[in-house]
Amino acid sequence: MASHRRPKQPSRARVTVLTTAAAAAVAISSQAANAAPSEKPSKDEVKAKVDKLYEQAEQATEKYNGAKEKQEKLQKEISTIQDDVARGQEELNELRDAMGLAAAAQYRTGSIDSSLQLFLSSNPDDYLDKASTADQLSAQQVDSLKKIQQKQRELAQQRAEAADKLKDLSSTRTELGEKKKEVQGKLAEAQKLLNSLSAAEKAALAAEEQRASRSAADRVDLGNTGPASGRAMAAFQAAQGKIGSPYVYGATGPSSFDCSGLTSWAFAQAGVSIPRISQDQANAGTRIYSQSELKVGDLVIFYGDLHHVGFYAGNGQILHAPRTGTVVRYESINNMPFQFGVRI
Repeated sequence: MASHRRPKQPSRARVTVLTTAAAAAVAISSQAANAAPSEKPSKDEVKAKVDKLYEQAEQATEKYNGAKEKQEKLQKEISTIQDDVARGQEELNELRDAMGLAAAAQYRTGSIDSSLQLFLSSNPDDYLDKASTADQLSAQQVDSLKKIQQKQRELAQQRAEAADKLKDLSSTRTELGEKKKEVQGKLAEAQKLLNSLSAAEKAALAAEEQRASRSAADRVDLGNTGPASGRAMAAFQAAQGKIGSPYVYGATGPSSFDCSGLTSWAFAQAGVSIPRISQDQANAGTRIYSQSELKVGDLVIFYGDLHHVGFYAGNGQILHAPRTGTVVRYESINNMPFQFGVRI
């Protein structure tokens, strides 16, 4: 016989727990739904993050440039020392050979007692001349020994110097690899952020940059400022000829540049050699701390660690290679934290 008992009703406590859990789930779901749209950063937020990453990449780039320059300098110094050691070893070998021949000759002539040689000699005057020569040879031997000892000391010192520089070169190469990896990491992170933008947002950012660049170019007025010098003007004009060239970290021209690569290349075209990296360029001339005293062709240094440099272009504008993703162009001097100018 079938049971007609009523199904057991859930307890009030169980109902309360289920209701609470359901309400919580709904609330969490609602919060997630409301939060979802704000998870994607806006175009301006992406730009701010990308700009910061590019700045960090440029900081690493100048350190990379410094390590690369140091590596090249060490390689040249080591090569010179090794050449000197090779030549020194040849000189030492020649001194030793000469010393050996002299010693052998003296041994042969000195095997008979000198008084007997004089008694048996058919020409006593000839013997005395030979004896005098033997005395001189002995003095030459002493001099040769001194030269050999001095050459040995020089070679030991040069070899030790080369060993130290080789160690320095090894650590510099390690630093170079680390900085290159850091630069590439920052650039990849920035690109990932840019890839998250829609085509319309990317186009809007590009249009903003183009407008800013055109506006800066329109404000350049060389006549009101005048050049710092003929050489500085020649360097500036060389840089002007590269407007539109892409920024590439570590590049020194002639088709692409980073910031200090552009300035060092441009001055080289004017017949002036300046250091490769921005921090060293900051010490390459007379510092000018007032923007109002800047002249066309002066270098302009930015940021507290001096990691960016460009040319002063007049009327509050600079000409520089800004960062990855941009080209050599004009820009307002106020777009970055100005430190000082440098008149080469």
